[in-house]
Amino acid sequence: MRTTYDQVYDVAIIGGGSAGLSAALILARARRSVVVIDGGTPRNAPASAAHGLLGQEGVNPLYLLEKGRAEAASYGARIMQASVLRASGTADDGFALTLDDGTKVRAAQVLIATGVWDELPAIPGLAERWGRDVVHCPYCHGWEIRDRRIGLLATGPMSAMQALLFHQWSEHMIFFPNGLDFPANQLEKVRALGITIAPGTASGIEVTDDRLTAALMEDGSRVELDALAVPATTRARLDGLESLGVDVTTNAMGIAVVADTAGHTSVPGVWAAGNVVNPGMQVIESAANGARVAMTINTETVFARSDRAVLDDHAQAGA
Repeated sequence: MRTTYDQVYDVAIIGGGSAGLSAALILARARRSVVVIDGGTPRNAPASAAHGLLGQEGVNPLYLLEKGRAEAASYGARIMQASVLRASGTADDGFALTLDDGTKVRAAQVLIATGVWDELPAIPGLAERWGRDVVHCPYCHGWEIRDRRIGLLATGPMSAMQALLFHQWSEHMIFFPNGLDFPANQLEKVRALGITIAPGTASGIEVTDDRLTAALMEDGSRVELDALAVPATTRARLDGLESLGVDVTTNAMGIAVVADTAGHTSVPGVWAAGNVVNPGMQVIESAANGARVAMTINTETVFARSDRAVLDDHAQAGA
């Protein structure tokens, strides 16, 4: 039985965060037919505000996305709240996407802008406080927790250096190695700045009146805190997209899609932008990256069309 598609798009954008919506806005304004497919679970949903975003400092992340959807839609982009179950195809034949609501979408090209999952340590209570007083990024949250008692829970080999970074916002820092070993020269820098190194292993957190008040240790002791930095490792969101076969890489931050500076992945016709490529990108960087990749998609499409036109002219002349 032949599959029927409601429309064939120039570009299907998987992920409706700042990178995906920024790309949709650029492509729609370039008169491309665009669909944005988003599951509705943005990474920064727990946060009450997005920071470092010029002209939109402190904006609620969900409001920002709502506004972005409306802007992209105003130029003709289609916004769909759904998740991709299966994806297949090639640059020559186009790509087919099956969504969890039963819809089937076909597109000439695909842009992956799905972002990442933050993988927190298995400590009770962290996930519930995530984006509030359990944070991961000093540039996102440092000002809000400045001069308070901040703990940094080690999660990997860069954690001691991250403690040094958070110290810029507060001299009341406590570093929890949490059973991990760190080079002596790194620990020397931590101590030199006056950062306390907590012995033992953290097993939980204490919350009083909806406020983080302490880290709980396995030996039964407690370390009083006002905020806990947890540099979570990340994993690119590729559920339903595995069969596209894009290359991924593993580094100190986690698992990311491999893409060049223009957004090309290892699979022709499949692009990537935003946190799925670099989880360290803030909102403003992801939006800029999505816009730049979208411009490249449109530019390369224009050039490819002109090349085909030349070939057609030559074929007609030789007929």
